[in-house]
Amino acid sequence: MFYLHSFSTSYIIQLNECSTERSDSMKACDINCNCTIFHQDILEKVEKSLKTDQVFNGLIDVFKVFSDLTRLKILEAIKDEALCVCDLAYLLDVSKSAISHQMKTLKSFDLVTSEKKGKMVYYKLKRNEATNFIETANRLRRGLMT
Repeated sequence: MFYLHSFSTSYIIQLNECSTERSDSMKACDINCNCTIFHQDILEKVEKSLKTDQVFNGLIDVFKVFSDLTRLKILEAIKDEALCVCDLAYLLDVSKSAISHQMKTLKSFDLVTSEKKGKMVYYKLKRNEATNFIETANRLRRGLMT
């Protein structure tokens, strides 16, 4: 449940003293903390629609994948062209080991595909949702900067 706690209660009580009836939308929360619940019907509806902690924790894991500079650059680099580890290492100015390490994470989230040609492995973006996510985040970033 969501509650407005006691730091605002005195203000609420002052408002209620002017009226002769207590509003049905304001009810005591019964937690013994001297707070008032506003719009309980709306709060119950919102509470039912909230995702579970398990879902939110999964989303946090996805955000973590996109929170690494090297991974973002890799995803951007392979969105249209398949590139090998050597090409990516050169392009991003990091070691081949660093690219391989990041590829392991990207593969675990099923974001990249790999194709072996001889001794070389080429990586390509598998899910357009990743590019859409990055573009959406960039639009949000630009909006925050204005």
